[in-house]
Amino acid sequence: QVQLVESGGGLVQPGGSLRLSCVASGFTISSYSMSWYQQAPGKEREFVAAITRDGISSTYADSVKDRFTISRDNAKNTVYLQMNSLKAEDTARYYCRARHISRPQDYYWGQGTQVTVSS
Repeated sequence: QVQLVESGGGLVQPGGSLRLSCVASGFTISSYSMSWYQQAPGKEREFVAAITRDGISSTYADSVKDRFTISRDNAKNTVYLQMNSLKAEDTARYYCRARHISRPQDYYWGQGTQVTVSS
């Protein structure tokens, strides 16, 4: 069964840090580009960061550039999102997505993990 399971969310004060993890099962992420998205209440799901299959290249939304870092460990079938200098506006549910590099119609979403930034 194909599955993406996110973890690591929680409540954190402004300026704090969190590290999200996304573990894949039922498939191997080495053939997939991996991304993180966020969705705040009442808003559309938005792109946060993406990383190539080999981990060499990554891209970020302007709102998180220089604060968030995406990484991956293909041997552990896991992708991470290190979130530093968190702001209240980062509060959202964070979702992991896997997209096949040769078959873009083949993609999977996780169920998300909630991040709340509040004092």
